[in-house]
Amino acid sequence: MTKTVTFAGDTHSLALGQRSLAPDATLHPLLPVLISGAPISGEQHWNYPLDIAFDYAAVDTSLFDQAPLAGLARWAPLLPPLDPMLSFGEGGTPLIPLSTAATSTELPVFLKDESRNPTWSHKDRLNLCTVSTAVRSGAKGVVVASSGNHGISTAAYAARANLPCVVLTPSEISKTFLAMLKAYGACPVPVETAHRWPMVRAICEQAGYHPTSNLTPFHTGHPFGPEGYKTIAYEIFLQLGRVVPGAVVVPTGYGEQLFGIAKGFRELVTLGLAPDMPRLFSVEPSARGPLHRAVQTNEPMAMVEAGETRQYSIACTASGYRGVLALEAGRGSALTVDDASVSAAQAVLGREGIWQELSSCAALAALPQVLASGLSGPIVLIGTSGGFKDPIEAEILPVVEPSFARVAEHVKANSGIDLRS
Repeated sequence: MTKTVTFAGDTHSLALGQRSLAPDATLHPLLPVLISGAPISGEQHWNYPLDIAFDYAAVDTSLFDQAPLAGLARWAPLLPPLDPMLSFGEGGTPLIPLSTAATSTELPVFLKDESRNPTWSHKDRLNLCTVSTAVRSGAKGVVVASSGNHGISTAAYAARANLPCVVLTPSEISKTFLAMLKAYGACPVPVETAHRWPMVRAICEQAGYHPTSNLTPFHTGHPFGPEGYKTIAYEIFLQLGRVVPGAVVVPTGYGEQLFGIAKGFRELVTLGLAPDMPRLFSVEPSARGPLHRAVQTNEPMAMVEAGETRQYSIACTASGYRGVLALEAGRGSALTVDDASVSAAQAVLGREGIWQELSSCAALAALPQVLASGLSGPIVLIGTSGGFKDPIEAEILPVVEPSFARVAEHVKANSGIDLRS
């Protein structure tokens, strides 16, 4: 009999543990969270990421008879244990049909509008899972390195958990983002990009904080985060009348959302609810595109130069192995689009009455490449965030010296949070 993993006040979960995505698929206990990926062994030079293993044989498939409404706790058996007090209406986002004038195809094309989440981006699905983990781990606070949506979402869930939150940001930050971070009670700390991940680790080790962002050069990420993204696949399946789309097109940074969506559809197949997975397409800025590079060179991960692009939410220079696995599972392709085509797509969506962040419009910009693959419909484009998230104005903040002592002083002076306590 499967032992259900529960914690005081948690929702019911059939999670079994953290599973390495290395070929050996080693299963580790659910806690402590392996925030730096699976342990390195042998001649291995980098950490494999992890995901969460579940007892699928114990899943009651009537779980999928419900309507895809807001609140991820409805999917609790297939998620890591959640703190039921943290959810505030994430998920249940609409699937919006786009006109043939917008898509230039007679195939049905939909936009899954993730800007309808509580902090107006897809990151809320991830942070319900990661901040729930911080709570049950007894963390003193949470820390994240982010230039936008991820930091805002982490700050909101940390506020609901009554945990202090430190957000390591670039020195140039949107005034909108800065206002949102401060509204949630988080402390933004401007640190040069090269020092952000090492400083996250220092705050975790010296202040007892829990990270919601990555700690490794090749992105492994938080093992619990992509589990929240699985629910996008569940919702699409139900919103289409228990039909698997022909393709799902995902604006992609480190590949966490891409991996989560792939896993969600794979679970529907495992549970006998769907015959097959959709084709999956990642979309990155052509000025960077590390996942595209990894796929083209048949490597598990890749790093690229930081070319100039305005698609800042997906402007990554390092890829993650989870993205490669997602495309393999979904028989997919790694696509790239330039800023001009994405700007044109943003204008097209605007004429549909939909205002999306520029990076979010990469999915529509890539649609001609997707259609060239000879797919049948329906096709679902993932819209990650609302248009007001674009950095129309920026406020220049003085950079803080990248040492724990200086960062701790800055946090104490600007928010009253004591990283040394």
